[in-house]
Amino acid sequence: MRQKFLVLGFIALLTFGFVNTLFAMKYIPADSARQDAGKNDLIGRWDISMDENGKTVPSWLEVKLSGNRTLTGYFVGVSGSARPIAKVNFNDGKFNFTIPPQWEPGERDFIIEGELSGAEIHGTLVNSEGKKYNWKGVKAPYLKRTGLLVWDKPIALFNGKDLTGWKALGKNQWVVKNGVLTSPHSGANLISEQKFTDFKLHVEFKYQKGSNSGVYLRGRYEVQIEDSSKDAHPSSVLFSGIYGYLSPSEIAALGPDQWQSFDIMIVGRMVTVIANGKTVISNQEIPGITGGALDSNEGEPGPVYIQGDHGPIEFRKIVITPIK
Repeated sequence: MRQKFLVLGFIALLTFGFVNTLFAMKYIPADSARQDAGKNDLIGRWDISMDENGKTVPSWLEVKLSGNRTLTGYFVGVSGSARPIAKVNFNDGKFNFTIPPQWEPGERDFIIEGELSGAEIHGTLVNSEGKKYNWKGVKAPYLKRTGLLVWDKPIALFNGKDLTGWKALGKNQWVVKNGVLTSPHSGANLISEQKFTDFKLHVEFKYQKGSNSGVYLRGRYEVQIEDSSKDAHPSSVLFSGIYGYLSPSEIAALGPDQWQSFDIMIVGRMVTVIANGKTVISNQEIPGITGGALDSNEGEPGPVYIQGDHGPIEFRKIVITPIK
């Protein structure tokens, strides 16, 4: 009889444990599973369009998983470089985070709030001056390329005579002197009328001491031109860096008042930069748009765009070889 009670007791314990396990599987992980699914939907890169008083301006967000539960990321606004996000708070499909101002006026942290809506996100941004804007975003394309590269014929974007094939964003200060495309002072940026997808680009340029410019690929990704010291530690915001993302292996600048060159190849998101004959970035991925981008439509062709609002700059050759 005693053995019978022991057996029955053992069966009861097993049954109780099994029921508890089923209960836990049914109720405890359910919310957690939904939360994890939501996090997984948010993780990734997002191309964002923001409404600034009726004008559409580009932005970009990346959300990453740090460890097994914390979301972090990077954010690119209308200006400046990619800014790290210490923590993205996420709950029931909604998220928020803050970032400090960079080049913007005002002392407040930016407050970004959003929510998942199918394959899109949307929300609001309150900037460092307290102004509030609406935005919406879609998943950024991978831009993976397959197959052999076949190049078309080179195209001289600058003809050495005038601004044919270019347009200025704003009041134009660009002139052509002795076959040189010149921006004598800060003013409008210059944009090619033709748009391109994948290409090789050769540019020859000269800057004055302390000046700053850049060449934007597809109008979205800036290769930095700046009077950087050769002894400076390589940085993404210095000479030949992909602004805010990719640092060159060295500062291969020749210094101010010297003709210098970039040879750049971009295929999908992969970029190579050769500065004055030295490969300083070799087939590295550009994660997203840089500050100053014309738009966030990363899957579309875009122009070559030259920064003219950061000081004097000269170009004597701009040649592009598109992919067939």
